Amino acid sequence: MGRTAALRAVLAEAGFRRLYATRLVSAVADGSFQAALASYVLFNPERATTPAEAAAALTALALPYSLIGPFVGVFLDRWRRQRVLVIGNTVKAALVVGVAALVADRAENGAFLAVTIAALSVNRLFLAALSAALPHVVPENYLVTANAVATTSGTVATIIGAGIGGSLRLAAGTHALALGGVVAAAALGYLGSALVARRFAADELGPDVPLAVPMWHAVHAVLAGLAAAARHVAQRQRVASALAAISAHRFCYGMATLTIVLLERNYFAHENQAVRGLFGLGAVVGASGLGIVAAALVTPRVTRRIGTTRWVAAMLCAAGTAVAVFGLPFQRELLIAGAFVLGFSAQGMKICVDTIVQADVADNFRGRVFSGYDMLYNVTYVAAAAAAAAALPPSGKSDAVMSGLAAGYVLAGLSFAWFTRGAVVREQPMVGRQPERVAAQPPGNFQDAR
Repeated sequence: MGRTAALRAVLAEAGFRRLYATRLVSAVADGSFQAALASYVLFNPERATTPAEAAAALTALALPYSLIGPFVGVFLDRWRRQRVLVIGNTVKAALVVGVAALVADRAENGAFLAVTIAALSVNRLFLAALSAALPHVVPENYLVTANAVATTSGTVATIIGAGIGGSLRLAAGTHALALGGVVAAAALGYLGSALVARRFAADELGPDVPLAVPMWHAVHAVLAGLAAAARHVAQRQRVASALAAISAHRFCYGMATLTIVLLERNYFAHENQAVRGLFGLGAVVGASGLGIVAAALVTPRVTRRIGTTRWVAAMLCAAGTAVAVFGLPFQRELLIAGAFVLGFSAQGMKICVDTIVQADVADNFRGRVFSGYDMLYNVTYVAAAAAAAAALPPSGKSDAVMSGLAAGYVLAGLSFAWFTRGAVVREQPMVGRQPERVAAQPPGNFQDAR
């Protein structure tokens, strides 16, 4: 089936359209909220940004996903995912209003950090629920296309929201109450997403066989669930290799992100030119967004011909080449071009890895595996921020770091190709066939988690 026909088939599913709308509305709010915060903290015209401060800001964005990641899957496999989408968005809206009040009071203190992390933590549960729910609204043979549409559109919506938030931030100036209003505007998007999710029936998004574990056993259940997910993944070589590859990618991507932030804030824009640096970063984000859209258009067609395994290796090697060619000269125009390639490779790889996990993992393990996946995805990002803070100068310009990033991407791609060479031989083009369906396994005694 061609790309257009597959896209029409996916969009014909009413459940997918509803889940899609839930994701998009929330993603716009995410982008607006995060951009307003980033510009408030990182592009303050009153002071320059140090590598440690930039790393701390990026860590605050990623740390919630790492901290609560291990706990998410257990609850997604026992709670109705529809309720997670509705209640999660409502709680996010309330927390964002709290962050806005602290911004209006210019409170960059422990309370500000705690409430911000809480808001982002709830978002982790929401995003994992979207991924775990997708196979309930799309036939399995359309998962590649559905992931391409959903995750890519979600990322683009986040970028659009970031543009809205950044523009409102510039228009608001430095007045505290106006800045708080910009942050609070994101709450409207979260409430809108909750209203869309309410249209699902309570049991429509799973889980198929809810886990019945007393709440007071939650901590033990988390550990048992992670162990069960790890055993489940270990039995599936393609899934294990894909998770390792995307963790390596995320580490390199995190270091590249911090490098770009510092370059735009302190190297290309000097002294008090924070607004110029913010526009420069916006150009990089826009180019990355175009790459993401391009990957969504190309990836389903290519993977139907060569398979997801080869495409993951190709995306990693392409990213390494882009860093070497467009990053090492340290010119803003080339950096923007490189951002397009990095966005393309990151999204093409994410679509494939999401699809591999969804297709090869049994439904009653999906929540826990996706939680472990998200934890790896963000722990490596936090580790990259810490490494970049130690390795980068205040300007962000380092030939050694940029060269290391290029080599790291390529090495990850070649390693993935080596470890999955058997899977490449077995993987057939996905034209006109359904991927192998993984039989759901009843959870039985959750202490055994088998």
